[in-house]
Amino acid sequence: MIENSIISGLIGIGLGLGVALYLKGWLSSKSIKTAEEKASRILQEAATQAEALLKNEEVKLKDELLKMRSEFEAETRETRSEIKKQEKRIIQKEENLDRKHDQLERRDRDLSRKEKKLTKREELVEQNEQKYHDLIEEQKKQLEMISGLGAEQAKELLIRAMENEARYEGAKLIKQIESESREEADKRAKMIIATSIQRYASDFIAERTVSVVPLPNDEMKGRIIGREGRNIRALEASTGIDLIIDDTPEAVILSGFNPVRREVARISLTRLISDGRIHPARIEDIVKKVGHEVDEVIKEAGEQAAFDLGVHGLHSELIKCIGKLKFRTSYAQNMLQHSIEVGFLTGIMAAELGLNQKKARRMGLLHDIGKAIDHEVEGPHALIGSKLAKKYGESSKVVTAIAAHHEDVPPTSIYDFLVQAADGLSGARPGARKELLENYIKRLEDLENIANSFRGVSNSYAIQAGREIRVIVESGIVSDEETTLLSRDIAKKIEESLTFPGQIKVMVIRETRAIEYANK
Repeated sequence: MIENSIISGLIGIGLGLGVALYLKGWLSSKSIKTAEEKASRILQEAATQAEALLKNEEVKLKDELLKMRSEFEAETRETRSEIKKQEKRIIQKEENLDRKHDQLERRDRDLSRKEKKLTKREELVEQNEQKYHDLIEEQKKQLEMISGLGAEQAKELLIRAMENEARYEGAKLIKQIESESREEADKRAKMIIATSIQRYASDFIAERTVSVVPLPNDEMKGRIIGREGRNIRALEASTGIDLIIDDTPEAVILSGFNPVRREVARISLTRLISDGRIHPARIEDIVKKVGHEVDEVIKEAGEQAAFDLGVHGLHSELIKCIGKLKFRTSYAQNMLQHSIEVGFLTGIMAAELGLNQKKARRMGLLHDIGKAIDHEVEGPHALIGSKLAKKYGESSKVVTAIAAHHEDVPPTSIYDFLVQAADGLSGARPGARKELLENYIKRLEDLENIANSFRGVSNSYAIQAGREIRVIVESGIVSDEETTLLSRDIAKKIEESLTFPGQIKVMVIRETRAIEYANK
């Protein structure tokens, strides 16, 4: 029974499978047909769209081809016109080149003809030169025979004659040029100097450094000396200045090369005398306080001088050196006042000439800066001042102007000459300087001796306090033209041999006298 049931179950399953397979095959065949129909429809639609697209593209391509063809034809026309223009230009250039070629050929032919002519002329010139040379040699021999002089002797005589003639003509030309230029230069210089002096006015008598301290009575000398000289030793040790106490009534003399220390000593001694308490401890205290006060005075004096002149940016050490000039004199002229005056004069003259006024004032203010320390450093004060200015950052033009104001180095710019002129003006004005009688007489004698040392000078006279020297020459030895050269030579020798402020006028006088006697 079980077996039969199993068999019947299996048969049922087999029938079910068969039915299922049949149904599956039927369904698949139906879906395939449907898919084929869809595919065919899609292919037909694609073919239709492709045909439409092809037609559209063909139309577009035709339009583009037409457009490109028209553009190409237009470009071709432009290119052809441009090519025609270039052809015309090339043809014109070829014609020009042909003409130039013809011209060059003609020039070559002309040059060849001229070259042949020049060659013939050179040959003729060489032949003539040889003939002239032979003639000159023959004439030289004849001249030597006639004159009895050799060629060298005759040449020397000829050169000497030509030299004298050239010297004579040169002297005439120099005299003419000098007279013309001097007139113009004198007018211009006088105007500038007069304007400068007019625009700057200062006191004739400047402040002087005092080295004598007055005493209320002679008993004060003993108190200054102190017991066993301890007070005077303390004063000298603290100030570095020598005190001279002699028979001069009611006065003590201070002696020392350093003007600042001398001023400190003067003020300190004056305060000690007025205070009455004079002993070593008090002396050291007073000297120390006065030293600080004098340093402040120096700084203020330097700053005030720079402010008055409008000079800015100076190093603090240069300011101090300018202030120290307040206590320095030269020929009784205060150096700070002199430096300020030179600064103003230099600036005014620079302004008149259209130059940098501030730079000129700076040079004038600093020109004697070396005198603030020349008692401490060896050498001329101009070179000391230039080194000092260079050390503290001044420009090369300012350094050169300081070094050149006494011509220790040659001047290199117009500013150097302006500083020299202003320095001479400040020192030469009336009352600016005081000169010893012996030095004054010696300078006049030296002037006359220099003038008398020249050939043809019969006498000379120094006049106007040595500002002018008149030289009288012998008319038979010195000509009118040679007087110009003689005055220049004398002036040059005076500049080289003497030291003097300002300028010295050299006037050469030549006098010709004709004398005749009437007899009966």
